Amino acid sequence: MERPDDRAADAAAAREAELLDAVAAGDRGAPLKELYHRYEGRLYGLGLRLLGDAGLAEEMVQETFLRLWRSADRYDRGRGAPSTFIFTIARRLAIDLWRRPSSRPFAESADEAPGPDAVERVIVQLTVRDALDSLSDAQREVLELSYDRDLKQSEIAERLGIPLGTVKTRTYHALRALKLALEERAVDG
Repeated sequence: MERPDDRAADAAAAREAELLDAVAAGDRGAPLKELYHRYEGRLYGLGLRLLGDAGLAEEMVQETFLRLWRSADRYDRGRGAPSTFIFTIARRLAIDLWRRPSSRPFAESADEAPGPDAVERVIVQLTVRDALDSLSDAQREVLELSYDRDLKQSEIAERLGIPLGTVKTRTYHALRALKLALEERAVDG
């Protein structure tokens, strides 16, 4: 049974796919602007975490949309959600910007600089957080209490004042929804 949260996420992804199709067809006005408003904050946050510099984060956001404008025709609905396509562009840009010597402070030694593995870990962490944020509040709450607070299901039930069976059901559906959200974002797990 599809839930309202699932329908909302599906509708958002469908709308974003339509916007990408419009950009690919040559309409670079309102569709690109709407995509920008939907993603600028998340991309900027990603840039800050990966690059550690507000200017580079802004550059990453702008360059992501420039590349999106140029490559929207490469988006394939069969390969993933629009968010996957957009975050893949941003991820590649962040790595390119991080590798660019002028992006790092002059005094920084090679030993102090985060390597590609560290960048990849941060990207996966942000992607997982984005997937968690796509869950319903109730689902996210049981997962966070379980994994972040290390509570048992009976402790979660007591803390939330709900039956243990409800906690088990929410956890089951939350894990299924999280798995799908991660698959949409091309995270193997």
